[in-house]
Amino acid sequence: MDTSSTLKPAEVAVALVEQAVAKHNTRYDKTFFKAVLAGVMLSFGGLFDLIISGGSAGLTASNPGIVKVLAGFRIPRWTRYGLDLLTSNLMIFPMAVWKRRIPWWSIPVNWTIVFFGNLVGSLFFAAILSKYDGLMTVDPYAAYIKTFAVSKAITPGWYQIFLRGIGCNWLVCVAVWQGVGAKETFSKIIAIWFPIWVFVACGFDHVVANMFSLPLSMMLQSELTPDLYIRKSLIASLIGNIIGGLFVGMPAVYFYLGDWHAGGLRDAEEAHIERKTSNPSDSERTA
Repeated sequence: MDTSSTLKPAEVAVALVEQAVAKHNTRYDKTFFKAVLAGVMLSFGGLFDLIISGGSAGLTASNPGIVKVLAGFRIPRWTRYGLDLLTSNLMIFPMAVWKRRIPWWSIPVNWTIVFFGNLVGSLFFAAILSKYDGLMTVDPYAAYIKTFAVSKAITPGWYQIFLRGIGCNWLVCVAVWQGVGAKETFSKIIAIWFPIWVFVACGFDHVVANMFSLPLSMMLQSELTPDLYIRKSLIASLIGNIIGGLFVGMPAVYFYLGDWHAGGLRDAEEAHIERKTSNPSDSERTA
């Protein structure tokens, strides 16, 4: 009986592929509304970030690193909720396509549905639960979000946002990997928490998180315009997030699913080695 608290790497890779298969087989309307809720849940964390950072002007001036660490200190709220967040799907769907468990067209279909679902949820949260309820419409928070938009989407170059997008989803997908590998809820939360904490504290660009904070800044009359947001931040961070997800998912398929067939796990490389070591061949027994 296996009493370990984590899955083996090959088992994690299989579980991620099976997740993609399940998502591929989910009705499109359910996928969309799961994505809407994922955008809302992620925005709760984004609002926490803005409240901490915007309300700590004195600490930011003297110890900006401490504020970044505090702002990143948020528990992932979708851990056991089964929702659809674009950034994790950017990793698992190419894995499943590579192993021929789902057709190639599932990638653009799912990514498009989840993208717009996340966007709707994020915009709803920004408008209803951040602006119209008055939480972010008074200083220092209103002033902070306007300054934040400049430093996040106007000042950096396109390539810088793109590179930050790679770093972001590399860490996010490591968090997803670790979360799937843990077997019980508390371990999953801790496993996911730390990579997310790191990417938030470092200021990397998460395309869905930006769907909340940057449109909110535009709702509060920042210098950022919709055209500039889409052209510079949204596209750059999305492409970067795609590449960051591939940097985690593709090596996993190569390392652990090289001899795995579409029907299931079959002679995974590590398991194959273990069987050969523990079960000698007939010739070895004879010798």
